[in-house]
Amino acid sequence: MNTLFILNDGPYGTERSYNGLRLARALGKLEGETVRVFLMGDAVACAKAGQKVPDGYYNAGDMVRTVGDEVALCGTCMDAHGYADHDMVPNARRSTLKELAEWTAAADKVLVF
Repeated sequence: MNTLFILNDGPYGTERSYNGLRLARALGKLEGETVRVFLMGDAVACAKAGQKVPDGYYNAGDMVRTVGDEVALCGTCMDAHGYADHDMVPNARRSTLKELAEWTAAADKVLVF
């Protein structure tokens, strides 16, 4: 099964992206599952390297590093937020709306957070 997660909210403030990442990680551990994650809008901040959070609080960057088979970031959204490729965690890469469209067409399930 091929599942695509599309996250839109920033990493902190609401827990939508946090819960999307949690579910993507859990689903990715199941046999036969392929998980792709696309971060757009404020969610590109989830993949920002070097996040400093209080002890005991989740770190979205650490979660992105360990989620799914592929993690892609909206390049336009990265630019709008002032992020360069080197600002992001290693597992996440710049992408395009064209690739998101291809992933959506290929997915068995699309979940949007």
